[in-house]
Amino acid sequence: MKVAVILLNYNSSTDCRKCVSYLKRQKGVELEIIIVDNCSRDDDRDNAEKLCQEQGCTFIPATANRGYNAGNNIGLRYSAEKGYKYVLIANPDMEFPQEDYVIRVVDVMEEKPEVAACGSNILSVSGERQNPWVFSSMWEEFPVIIHIAKMLGKERTPLPPENCYCDILHGCCLMINLPIISQCGYFDENIFLYCEEAILGKQIKKHGNRMYYLHDVTAVHRHIESTKGNVMKRYKLFWQSRRYYLKYYSGYSKLFIAIIDIFQKVYFYGKMFYFKLKKS
Repeated sequence: MKVAVILLNYNSSTDCRKCVSYLKRQKGVELEIIIVDNCSRDDDRDNAEKLCQEQGCTFIPATANRGYNAGNNIGLRYSAEKGYKYVLIANPDMEFPQEDYVIRVVDVMEEKPEVAACGSNILSVSGERQNPWVFSSMWEEFPVIIHIAKMLGKERTPLPPENCYCDILHGCCLMINLPIISQCGYFDENIFLYCEEAILGKQIKKHGNRMYYLHDVTAVHRHIESTKGNVMKRYKLFWQSRRYYLKYYSGYSKLFIAIIDIFQKVYFYGKMFYFKLKKS
């Protein structure tokens, strides 16, 4: 079985090197590891290219950084030209302790041709599970309500401890059926970052296919929260993506989206005021 793997690099060549070392240990499958460099610093891009030369990986430099979806689409279109059916999308900070990880996920997709994307159990550094997700309810569009619910101990629906169909998979690591995803129009490139998972879930559902969660296969997402940068810049970027999702994928009425927009703006400026007070 031949499978393509896409690592989208942005100043993460050290993580890419570690991830490639895990992928090289995979058994029962032949991998083509593709590193798409999303306009990293010159030194990091050079390190990623050197890694590809050393390990026999494919190096593709993007001409512009247009975000997560557009960067992965570069690798997906390359994989489509090469005739791959299955492609593993993985963040460079992923680790794969199980040496049969890839083949076990592929085997499930071979058994379930309706599955367009399959994700495994994913653990954070602290041991928190990150898969699967469900589509948000209308009330979860209001952050204040979420905070109140957490204060009252009302958490979201617990994650299922067994294999199951699901709405959304974490974008840090998922296997996709490339012919189906290409028919869906690949990943939506109208967002730069955030909400990619929910949008992909809606694309797949609209096309008549499904997502699947495989609980008994595990990968580790060694993501460090502190490296994300300015909190408010990230929140502003998140809300831009969320507004796009609400408008084109949520199915909510224009009136309800307008109400959500007002609440989000109040929340955003309230957050800004809070952080300014905290700094002063």
